Amino acid sequence: MAKSQYSFKTAVDLSKALRNKQVSAVELAQDAIGRIERHDGKVNAVCVRDFERGLAAARAADAAIARGEHKPLLGIPMTVKESYNVAGLPTTWGFPPHKDFVPTEDALSIQRVKDAGGVILGKTNVPVGLADWQSYNDIYGTTNNPYDLGRTPGGSSGGSSAALAAGYGALSLGSDIGGSLRVPAFHCGIYAHKPTFALLPSRGHTAPPAPPIIYERDLAVTGPMARGAADLSLLLDVMAAPDPLDAGRAYRLDLPAARHAGLKDFRILVIDTDPVLPTDKAVRGSIDKLASHLDKAGAKISRSSPLLPDFAASSRLYMRMLLSFLAATFPPEVYAGACAAAAALPAGDTSLQAERLRGIALSHRDWVQATVARSRLRAQWRELFNSFDAVICPIMPTPAYPHDHAPDQEQRRILIDGVPHIYTDQLAWPGIATLPGLPSTAIPTGFAPDGLPVGVQIVGPWLEDRTPLKLAELIEREFGGFVPPKMFDD
Repeated sequence: MAKSQYSFKTAVDLSKALRNKQVSAVELAQDAIGRIERHDGKVNAVCVRDFERGLAAARAADAAIARGEHKPLLGIPMTVKESYNVAGLPTTWGFPPHKDFVPTEDALSIQRVKDAGGVILGKTNVPVGLADWQSYNDIYGTTNNPYDLGRTPGGSSGGSSAALAAGYGALSLGSDIGGSLRVPAFHCGIYAHKPTFALLPSRGHTAPPAPPIIYERDLAVTGPMARGAADLSLLLDVMAAPDPLDAGRAYRLDLPAARHAGLKDFRILVIDTDPVLPTDKAVRGSIDKLASHLDKAGAKISRSSPLLPDFAASSRLYMRMLLSFLAATFPPEVYAGACAAAAALPAGDTSLQAERLRGIALSHRDWVQATVARSRLRAQWRELFNSFDAVICPIMPTPAYPHDHAPDQEQRRILIDGVPHIYTDQLAWPGIATLPGLPSTAIPTGFAPDGLPVGVQIVGPWLEDRTPLKLAELIEREFGGFVPPKMFDD
């Protein structure tokens, strides 16, 4: 079967084609299913297939379109991250003991996607516990990058990014606490948006076998992934709004409009590297090229500012708060060993690796003090966004690296311009937006010399998600966006 003209179209384009009766929802679903059946033996992105129910949803969408109905996602084929509860499908988070766990109700985001007419074709692969930038586990195996099968597609939403890059539907749902939306987008040349913290309800995005009740989760968010910038807003608007069981009893969502409508009006701070975690030549070059393009397009570009919060201090704080949160679920023996190692650290060791150890052992008193420091950080960002509309900065220091499944991530190394760095220090760049809870839109900016995708994140002001999203659209319109991998030219 030849590649359909719709295989790599955006959701916005597909919606228009559906409304104009140029294609049917069933045809779009069949095209995506055909691509999964032909190519996913190599990529292994869609770990749970739901084709029968997906085709039924597509038939229902066609009937609704014939009746003249309009819904935001009506008839759009898509996937969702394995970590979301979908009634009748397994939710494992990659944990072998829970391979047979099947929820009986949809996560709230899944329910909203279905209500909006989305056609879900399957669930995408994740690392164990969503705790890696590589997507592999003993239940479903390893997901490969469609641009180079020997490399990671990113994680933890790596199955979703690979699915989008391979043409398995126009949209996907992911989540992010350590870059899990933005890193896969970067490594697979697609788009993703980490929303302002708590903007999207997370009920049903829950590790098995926990019940789908409302949990308070520090730092973690869910969010949209796509092959086009405008699609992010389309899916965000479907997913967003308070949970009706909780804040939705009293609050309604009313996001501010984007600050500007044209590139020439944006004031942008561009950062391409930092000694805390340097970026390699390909990443720096891509950012510098984008900055030059934006400058020529009339945007006001600054390459440094005293208003930018201290990256070293905020990165150390992020490491402590992140690991304090994650360590709550560590097995007792692992937790005890980490606490002993933290106690033995020299007081003067302020490396990111040392701060992660300290975070595991953080007392509640220390955590409260850390939240005060985070409040000061948020105030600094508010001040910065009085002078700037967005900050463009790296997502990761290098393009996608070869698969490395060494069990101790702290012992893994990445090479940045030939110099080895600790694998887990890569948390620093995603953390720039995660710690203060700011919205951040990941966009592709082209390719490294070896053909691997590169990109940037656009960090915006608190609850002003529409500003980085709008800037992403303008950049895509002006300079281009997603380019399909050549291996899928069938």
